[in-house]
Amino acid sequence: MTLDLIEVKPHLNVKKVVIITIVLILIISLISTAIFFGVRHYNKNLSIIESDILAKNKPTHELFFLDNAKKNKIVERVSHIYNSDYKRVFLTFDDGPSKSVTIPILDILKQNNVKATFFVLGSNAERYPEIVKRAYQEGHYIANHSFTHVYSNIYSSPQAVLDEYNRTETAIKKAIGDQTYNSRVFRFPGGTSGGKYADIKTEAVNLLNQNSVAHLDWNALTADAAGLDNVNDMMSYVESTMGNKNSVVILMHDIGTKKSTYELLPQLIQVLKEKGYVFENIYDILK
Repeated sequence: MTLDLIEVKPHLNVKKVVIITIVLILIISLISTAIFFGVRHYNKNLSIIESDILAKNKPTHELFFLDNAKKNKIVERVSHIYNSDYKRVFLTFDDGPSKSVTIPILDILKQNNVKATFFVLGSNAERYPEIVKRAYQEGHYIANHSFTHVYSNIYSSPQAVLDEYNRTETAIKKAIGDQTYNSRVFRFPGGTSGGKYADIKTEAVNLLNQNSVAHLDWNALTADAAGLDNVNDMMSYVESTMGNKNSVVILMHDIGTKKSTYELLPQLIQVLKEKGYVFENIYDILK
């Protein structure tokens, strides 16, 4: 008679099984923790790298506003804008932005590689922040032309002028997405001198200067705000007001009703080039 051999498997010690299970759990926990913190560290480093890239790719003109030494010289430099030993011209636009006029102006300036200065109204900057941001990103200087443009509000006191300036600066900062920006250049609605509010304006100039804010008027204009809407008439008018000046600051308007302003612009740019003028904006005098 043949007996079959039966394999008898040893029973595992229950205590050993428990120990092995605990060890495995600990190992898995350690690995998971390492992966978690590794990912967090990677994401943190990636965020830092992205921030560095954004900082390096910011337009260089933004850095100007971090230089206190230059900031304190703004009033002096802007006050000398009309003095130049070469022919230069500043194209300036008031009362915008607007969709119907500012956008075509930006397109024309871009096509001609010309930089301008936009004296925006705070109320319109709030209404069309994307246009303000585009102008800023394309290298144009965003300056300040009050918030309301309502004379009785602005010129009720020198402090009211400063308040309108500050309110507009807040709107500009929000529009361009840069809280460090401060234009520090104000254009008085109606100009700095004369009129029934002359005394208030004089006091406001001093108050603005005390806050390192310059003011800028103009020494040539197209008369687009005075009712001229024929391109040839506007061209003749601006040439007559320019005369033979070396440094010219031309006043124009980009409020929504001034279609003739952008219609004139290509011809104006061409004539100025033929006359030998270099196109500059406020950034150029603040360097």
